[in-house]
Amino acid sequence: MTMVLAGWIISGLLIVFILGASVAPKLLGLQAAIEPLTVVGWPTKYMLLIGCIELACMVLYAYPRTALLGAVLMTGLLSAALAANLRVDNPLFSHTLFSIYFGVAMWVALWLRDPKIRGVFPLT
Repeated sequence: MTMVLAGWIISGLLIVFILGASVAPKLLGLQAAIEPLTVVGWPTKYMLLIGCIELACMVLYAYPRTALLGAVLMTGLLSAALAANLRVDNPLFSHTLFSIYFGVAMWVALWLRDPKIRGVFPLT
């Protein structure tokens, strides 16, 4: 039960973080979202679409029956962010690898909260 609770707490923190630091700025058209897109070469016309995709991924991740799908889709999105940051030679540990940090935390949280995932990926 403690593992499941820890998984939900970590998941909740990750969801709140993405909603506040990435989704909301994109949906509100804030400069905090425009500048990073511009740096990696993405036109700002895709900002709303990317924000909606992130929101959909996190909603799927938050709901237990679709959490695995949300994690897989968010991993794809994080991979694209990693590639975009690599392409423009953004700082490695703070910008480029952030996708790896977030993705690992997301999968660890899912592993902790879902016994079916633990069954597929047992730590023995």
